[in-house]
Amino acid sequence: MALNERKIKILKAIISDYIATAEPVGSRTLAKKYDLGVSSATIRNEMSDLEDMGFIIQPHTSAGRVPSELGYRLYVDRLMNRSELTLEEQEFLHNVVSRNTNRIDYLMEETAKVLSFLTNYTTVISEPVLKATTLKQIRLMPLDNSSIMLIIVTEGNFVKNHIIRVNQAPSEEELFSVSIKINNILKGHTLEDINENTIIALQKELKEYGGLLSPVLKAVQKTIRSAENVHIHMSGARNILAFPEFSDVSKAKELFRAFEEKNSLVSLLENSSKSDDIKILIGNEINIEEMKDCSVITTTYRMGDGKTKGSIGIIGPTRMNYDQVVSVLNEMVKNIENVLKSVPEGKNT
Repeated sequence: MALNERKIKILKAIISDYIATAEPVGSRTLAKKYDLGVSSATIRNEMSDLEDMGFIIQPHTSAGRVPSELGYRLYVDRLMNRSELTLEEQEFLHNVVSRNTNRIDYLMEETAKVLSFLTNYTTVISEPVLKATTLKQIRLMPLDNSSIMLIIVTEGNFVKNHIIRVNQAPSEEELFSVSIKINNILKGHTLEDINENTIIALQKELKEYGGLLSPVLKAVQKTIRSAENVHIHMSGARNILAFPEFSDVSKAKELFRAFEEKNSLVSLLENSSKSDDIKILIGNEINIEEMKDCSVITTTYRMGDGKTKGSIGIIGPTRMNYDQVVSVLNEMVKNIENVLKSVPEGKNT
């Protein structure tokens, strides 16, 4: 059976109407609301064919039809219109990104909030992650007589501050000299690079400041491991309750349990990061049982170095407004990448 132009036109109308109303669509509705150029009887025949082909299904005893996963897949791959955002929407997204560039975690947190607000779906964002992170800079500064501030910067400008307690803190000039010596040896090193020979070299250089070596190395190890962990930001989890598909309490609870499984969300985002293109997973394609009634649209964004990247995912019901979400995601990623390219070295931390 051929999927001709008329069937495609009717299928597109069914999906558009169901996305908008969440109500099963009948032939009379299609004939009245959409200029299909054919009678209700002809539409019924075509709908019967579409059902036989697996693109639509009949829920329970309803006279109407709803799209199947196969129907949605055809829609997003071939039929979906790519809508343009208004100038006001574009400006809004740009302003959100441009005023939150001081720290990546703040930027991603605000981005998640804005995306969930604009789409009315749930947003999940991972911060940029570097594998085999290298050490970029270490700085030691006295806080008071018994405390030293240790500032560690890794590749990708991930920054962590640590407090080292000592009996008597060296002067600022002495700590500046110690910082230079440590940087000369450790700069550009990964955790695997810090071996016995490295430690011997540090002991030789530090000499009378050897008591600082152990806490510094522990802080470096902790910082690099933290930089290599995936940090997740989620917003709008409760938005999902507004959709009739999740009015059943048990179904909603299952979905919220899935939202609480960080490893599952990380895997979902990491799978999308293999490509820079928009990726759409529908229903069972997600491979998370609790999310079988959902769709997920993901994409990636890159830091200024062009290598380090994070991911953004929008989660909604399978009848989500795909073209709107894709448009918003494309615009948001464009703004994030433009801003991160223009941020001065060391600021986006």
